[in-house]
Amino acid sequence: MPTLFTRIVSGEIPCHKICEDNDYLAFLDIRPINPGHTLVIPKQEINYFFDLDDKLLGGLMVFAKRVAAAVRREVECKRIGVMIAGLEVPHAHVHLVPIQELGDLNFAKARPAEAKELARIAARIRAHL
Repeated sequence: MPTLFTRIVSGEIPCHKICEDNDYLAFLDIRPINPGHTLVIPKQEINYFFDLDDKLLGGLMVFAKRVAAAVRREVECKRIGVMIAGLEVPHAHVHLVPIQELGDLNFAKARPAEAKELARIAARIRAHL
């Protein structure tokens, strides 16, 4: 059965897309730790992050770097924290989380966000790409 993220890639489930290319997709997390919390995924469904081949892994991180720069230009923060947990959805992904301090990288702080707010933030971030 396809993962939630594969269903997002196929368009079966909507998302607040930041950007995409042939291999990767970035979209806002619907349960953000902080506003602008973005997920970056390979479109190819691979469960474990470190099972990505070197080319796909390297490309994912270069793609994430571009997205992180756009998020940082739009969302006031000290840094864009990077988290790879891999337990919540069996599809390799990177969390880009705007943070003020190390303690901000904590899934216990995640809360559901309103669709209108996600759409507004996504549009503002896209403007920086």
